[in-house]
Amino acid sequence: YPTWKRTLNRRARDTQTKRFCKAQAIQRRLEEIEVTFRELEQQGIKLEKLLRDEDGTSADQKTQWMNQLLYLVQKKNTLMSEESDLMIAVQELKLEEQQWQLDQKLRCYMNMEESLKTPEDRVAEKEILGQLLEVVNKRNVLIHVQEEKRLSEL
Repeated sequence: YPTWKRTLNRRARDTQTKRFCKAQAIQRRLEEIEVTFRELEQQGIKLEKLLRDEDGTSADQKTQWMNQLLYLVQKKNTLMSEESDLMIAVQELKLEEQQWQLDQKLRCYMNMEESLKTPEDRVAEKEILGQLLEVVNKRNVLIHVQEEKRLSEL
C-alpha cells in the first residue's frame, strides 16, 4: 500500500473530523442562541408590561425601560445575524462533505485503466463530474452570499 495513499487517507480522515467538530460547535452555538432568544423574549415581555402599566411612573423610568427594550431588540438582531451566518456555515459544511464524497467516487473512476472502463463507467464518471461541478457552484454561491452580507453590514 503506497505511502501517498495512506497519507491521502489520513488527511481525508483529519478533514472529515475537522468538519464534524465544526458542525458540532455550530450546533452548540445555535442552541445557545435559541436559549438567549427565549431569555430576551421574556425580558422584552416584562419591559412591555412595565411600559403599558405606567401609572405613576416617572418619565426617567419610562425612558430607561424604553432604552432597555431597544437594547434587547438590538441584541436580538445581532443574534439573528449570527444565526444566519451559522446556517450558511452549516450549508457550506454539507456541500463540503458532498464534494468530498463525489471526489472520492470520481477518483475511483479516474484511477481505472481507460481500456477497462465500460460505457456505463464512462457515463457514471461524467454524471459524477457534473454533480461535482454543481456542488462547487453551490459553494461559490454561498461564498458570494456571505460576501454580499458582509459588505451590506459595513
